[in-house]
Amino acid sequence: MKFNVTEVEFDFDDDYAEESKLTFDEEIEIRDLALGVWDAEDEDDMIDEITTATGYLIKNIYYDIQLK
Repeated sequence: MKFNVTEVEFDFDDDYAEESKLTFDEEIEIRDLALGVWDAEDEDDMIDEITTATGYLIKNIYYDIQLK
């Protein structure tokens, strides 16, 4: 299935936030990396792929399923 991610919010305030605080521009860059079309088996697989690609857990995600 193809998922078009239109908005995503990451958990940048995790346990390691104090060790490696991101700048606003870095947060936007990571968010932009996650936006767009992802090819995955299902919603859980898509979330796992985005988490692996960015290194951050997702708080909220909005997407559309691409039928064709």
